[in-house]
Amino acid sequence: MTEGRHNGDTGHRRTVAVDAMGGDSAPGEIVAGALQAARELDVQVLLVGRRDEITPLLPDGELPEGVEIVDASEVIAMDDEPLAAVRQLKDSSIMRAFEAVRDGRADAMVSAGNTGAVTTGAVLRLGRFKGVPSPAIAVPIPVPGHHPQLLVDGGAVVDPAPERLVQYALMGREYAQSRWDIAEPRIGLLSNGEEAGKGDELRKAAFPLLQAIPGFLGNVEGRDFMHHDVVDVIVTDGFTGNVALKSLEGALRAVSSVIFGVFEHSPEGREASKIVMGPLLEAANDFSPDVVGGAVLLGIKGITVISHGSSSARAITNAVQIAVDCARRGMVERIRKAVADAG
Repeated sequence: MTEGRHNGDTGHRRTVAVDAMGGDSAPGEIVAGALQAARELDVQVLLVGRRDEITPLLPDGELPEGVEIVDASEVIAMDDEPLAAVRQLKDSSIMRAFEAVRDGRADAMVSAGNTGAVTTGAVLRLGRFKGVPSPAIAVPIPVPGHHPQLLVDGGAVVDPAPERLVQYALMGREYAQSRWDIAEPRIGLLSNGEEAGKGDELRKAAFPLLQAIPGFLGNVEGRDFMHHDVVDVIVTDGFTGNVALKSLEGALRAVSSVIFGVFEHSPEGREASKIVMGPLLEAANDFSPDVVGGAVLLGIKGITVISHGSSSARAITNAVQIAVDCARRGMVERIRKAVADAG
């Protein structure tokens, strides 16, 4: 049952398969986050991975209520070649988690593991929507005091055809509508200028196609990220999208370093920090990857949430929350229908 159980039934308690072995801090942080999700959210959790490594991390070595272990003897490393890994390591935690979704044991899966392997595994085990050549990664971009922007694609396909960007817009539009209750999402095409003729051949070819999509406003630039008054969904190719994401991460780190450096530079700065540090840290919390939780694969017949490789327990808990929200809102069926209706 590749689209999850009880799709659209908001009253059903959801089950999320968590790849316990994926990520830089696995299995410790991953298991801790999954256990926290089971305690705090209305969700059941399948911890997928090596039982002998998971069990010592459980409270008193016992499974809490709402938590189950699904054995998987193999692990796909962060630097493994994705296609070869998913084909050879059939008993990996990633593939067993996808099989739990495919077989109806879980409504969604969460992984902080090898992004390429997760994307490839989703295609092989869950399948794509008809007419969608490959999935796209939908990454929420924090916007202070507002719902996030959605960037599609965050790195799944580096060289898509222009028609793919139309699919990204359709899927991103549906995601924004259902996830954040935006009646008419505003959509922009990431380019090197606002004018219609700007951009490379991909953007010039995609622009007229995107004009048929409701809510398309035209080109946007890198400076339009994190501004709620511009657009809600930004579409681009996976290469540019991934570069943009990494650039935003680097810029935020640099700004943080400058601010904290100013506070530490002088006695006056240290005194001032006593007043403003609390509000600054609270504001900065919105930009933390731990709060974002993860990105969602669009175009797949099942819910897949990809968390940052360095995810903490908090990030995994939030990723599980995203998975539950998507399941309750019938995200898979809504996006499938949007793509099918558009032909």
